[in-house]
Amino acid sequence: MLHTLMQSPYKTNISLLISVLKKKDDFLALQDGVLIALTNNIFLESIMFTSANLYLIKEDVYARGIINNISSDFMLISYMHFVSLTLKNKIQMTW
Repeated sequence: MLHTLMQSPYKTNISLLISVLKKKDDFLALQDGVLIALTNNIFLESIMFTSANLYLIKEDVYARGIINNISSDFMLISYMHFVSLTLKNKIQMTW
C-alpha cells in the first residue's frame, strides 16, 4: 500500500497514519508533508519505527530549503519515481 502525506504532519492525524503503516508499505511525503522528515521533530522516531519504505519528493524538499535538515532514513525521489510507486501499489491512501 502507498501512503502519501501532502500536508504538514502538524495538520494530520499522524498517530493514525503511523498505526496503519506496515513493514512492506511505501510512505511518500510531498508538498508540506516533507516536514515529517526534519531531524529532531516529534514524529520522526515513530515513523522510522514502522520499517515502511520512506520517500520524499526532492523538489519539495529543495523548495522548502530543508535539504540539510532531513533524516537520512528517507530516500529523495523525483515525480517520475512517484509515478512508479503509484503503479506498484494498487491500494493507496492520501493523508
